[in-house]
This record gives sequence, structure tokens and C-alpha cells, in this order.
Amino acid sequence: MLEIFIQTFVLYFVVIDPIGSAPIFFVVTKNFSTEGKIKTAFNSTIFAFLVLVFFALLGNYIFNHLNITFPALKIAGGIILFIVSLEMLFNKRQERKEENTKFDTENVSVFPLAIPLLAGPAAIISVVVSVSNIGNNYINQIVGMTSLVIVMSITFVAFFTVSKFEKLVNKKLVGIFSSIIAIILAGLSVQYILDGISEFIG
Repeated sequence: MLEIFIQTFVLYFVVIDPIGSAPIFFVVTKNFSTEGKIKTAFNSTIFAFLVLVFFALLGNYIFNHLNITFPALKIAGGIILFIVSLEMLFNKRQERKEENTKFDTENVSVFPLAIPLLAGPAAIISVVVSVSNIGNNYINQIVGMTSLVIVMSITFVAFFTVSKFEKLVNKKLVGIFSSIIAIILAGLSVQYILDGISEFIG
């Protein structure tokens, strides 16, 4: 049970990237009042959580309906996660996230903050694969969902902190942290690919 919690927590923390997303939240909401920033932080994390839960509950049904096998999904997820890890390692993901903020929209809580900043393709596939990997054990599924709740709570705290204490945002520290979690993500993605190939052959 503890192993499942650690695995899912690390995976969700890496793909959602609360610390790396905080500076982007700061850019998007820089013209908002403090109250508006906090409200946006809450709404964006809640909406992203609901999107991920939706795919956690129905993702397998959708993929099965399209005749996508679990090994294929695992390999595809591993490839996408590996690309994300490379982007993070070479600081391309931050640039892409900043490009995604250049949209004129009244509801930034939904777009681009919730989607695709927090609940992006990598996060969605990670949730679907994790739920499938855990199996039909409801207690273990609850543990996995608990780790997602905690990661989203950390994300809200990071956004809240940026809203209250703007001077704490340090791009150099964010860059160093992103490099560390990129290496962890690369390892997880390769493991996904190896597991998918192994299950397909088996």
C-alpha cells in the first residue's frame, strides 16, 4: 500500500509539476488582485483534479472502446512521458508552458491553467495507466487517488504562495528543481515502455 502511494505520488508530482507551474501561474495572473489570484488558484486546481478523475474513472473504457490495449497504452504513455522529461531537462517545457499562457481568455482558471498546464496529456495518460496498473483493489485505488489529492493540494499551496509572496518566485531554483524531477520522470517513462513491451510479449 505504501509502495503504491509513493509510486503514484512521485509520478503525479512529476507530471503535474506544481513547483514548475507556479511561475506560469504568476505570469497568467499578474494583473489580478490578490483575492482574484487565490480564487483562480483554487478553481484551476479543482478543475484539473476533476478532469484527471474523469479519465481515471472512464479512461480505460474509452481506450477499450477504441480497441487500444493496455500494453500499447503503457508504451505510448512512456514515450510521451519521456518526451516531457527531455523537454524539462533542456528547459523546453517551461518555454512551451509560457507560450500556452499567451491567450486572451476571461476564464484562465480553465484554460490555460487547468488545461493544459496541470491536466495535460502526460498527466491524463499517467492517471489512466496508474489506475489500470493498480487493478481492481479498491483500497489501493483509494490510496492512488489520495496521492493525486495531495499533489493537487500541493499545487494549490504553490499557487497560493505565489499569490501572497510574489518575491519567492525564483526562476533559477525552478530550473534546478525541474532538472532533478526530469531525471526521475525519464526513469519512470522508460520503465513504462519496458513493462508495456514485456506484457505484450508475454
